[in-house]
Amino acid sequence: MNDSKVQMSESFDLAIILAVAGGFLDAYTYICRDHVFANAQTGNIVQVGITLANGDLINTLRYFIPIIAFFIGTLLVMYIRDHNRTAWHWRQLIVAAECMIFLIVAFLPLEHDANILANVLVSFSCAMQAETFSKVLGKPFSSIMCTGNLKSGTEHLYHALKEHDKRRLAKVKDYFLIIAFFILGAMLGAFATSFMKEKGIFVPLIIMIGAIIMMFQQEAR
Repeated sequence: MNDSKVQMSESFDLAIILAVAGGFLDAYTYICRDHVFANAQTGNIVQVGITLANGDLINTLRYFIPIIAFFIGTLLVMYIRDHNRTAWHWRQLIVAAECMIFLIVAFLPLEHDANILANVLVSFSCAMQAETFSKVLGKPFSSIMCTGNLKSGTEHLYHALKEHDKRRLAKVKDYFLIIAFFILGAMLGAFATSFMKEKGIFVPLIIMIGAIIMMFQQEAR
């Protein structure tokens, strides 16, 4: 779909980049940071319920802290959006903050206490990303989880088949491509983390720097 007239924050190219980063981060924290999902807080919420049922309060805290970090990250983005007075666009500030967070996480060792902090920071950054980039080509989407994208893509597929609407089919393609790139990001995360361990997060750091460059280029044009 042509997105030449769409602002960069909603462009399909940027959505793909963010989806790759989102898939990578979930694989990264799950593989080398104590099997915690940084993006999909539903999984962590379920784990809170399971650990509470088992009376395992220590692990309850382990899964609950990233949820709180996600909550605070969302609130912070909303505050920055409403109060930003800098020369940078508020979205550029958020992506730059994500890059700084990834740089910090890269130097946290693979130890239990450090992993807790790493998961908090990554969950915090994922919340910021989700709140900052919530649309692609004017339609709702998520770069950090696939459930909503799968639902939206399936709905468009149903209406496309029912109404014989080719425009709907184009939207189906967009949503399922985003899911495919999220999976690609998870695969890349699995490979990179296996070889680079905690330093694997340098990969999404580079990806997000590319996102900032794209945003500045559009602003210059």
